[in-house]
Amino acid sequence: MMIGKRGAATTAISVARANRVTVRGRDLAGDLMGGMNFTEFFFLLCTGRAPTENQRFFLDLALIGIAEHGLTPSIQAARMTFAADPAALQGAVAAGVLGCGTVILGAADLCRKLIEEVLAAVDAGAALPEAALARARALREARLSVPGYGHPLHKPLDPRAERMIALAQQRGAAGRAVAAALAMTKAVGEVWGKPLPMNVSMAIAATLMDVGAPASLVRGIPILARTAGLIAHLGEEAEIPIGFLLAAKGEEAIEHTAEAGAP
Repeated sequence: MMIGKRGAATTAISVARANRVTVRGRDLAGDLMGGMNFTEFFFLLCTGRAPTENQRFFLDLALIGIAEHGLTPSIQAARMTFAADPAALQGAVAAGVLGCGTVILGAADLCRKLIEEVLAAVDAGAALPEAALARARALREARLSVPGYGHPLHKPLDPRAERMIALAQQRGAAGRAVAAALAMTKAVGEVWGKPLPMNVSMAIAATLMDVGAPASLVRGIPILARTAGLIAHLGEEAEIPIGFLLAAKGEEAIEHTAEAGAP
């Protein structure tokens, strides 16, 4: 029994032969190696075309902006996994990647969807401020958090988001998505009764949407970027191990209520 879409089985990304590797129709060794940087190559892999200058710039900006953020839960999981089995670097990286979810690191795609909802209301005839305010009120009434706003550490502003939006404006790349993100910032502050800063996930979604990056790329950027941070931390873990210390401190910090013999 076949599960899924029926049809010809094809892939347009790459093919490897004895004397040649072709990626998106271009020779890997003869054309791409030495002909473009990794950010450009990632865009080519995902889209089948080379990026424009603004696409390359803001993709690079996003990758740098979200690659590293200290001893986050995903980093701690990776370091503790590596401490348990230093031979399995790939397992420790995988442990960290699995810790990238919608609460930490993975909200850019949710932000993209929120921007699309606001802009759809605008296309239907609403003014942008009213469309943003209506969406914020709907989230508040449903007792849902608003993706892309607020941060447990960065207050009153997320410096990464501020930098990305400023550069988009300086380079003339800010368009409807950035405008929607800024309108949501104002609307969220009004509905929640306090300022909630735009965080880097919203800035990534807005800037990349305005330069024409596809949805699949916006969704995957945090995973690719944080993999670089994971590799750096695991290299340090091999030299300066703190994985078991992290585990011990976690044990110390938790009050255990079930003792031996207790009901």
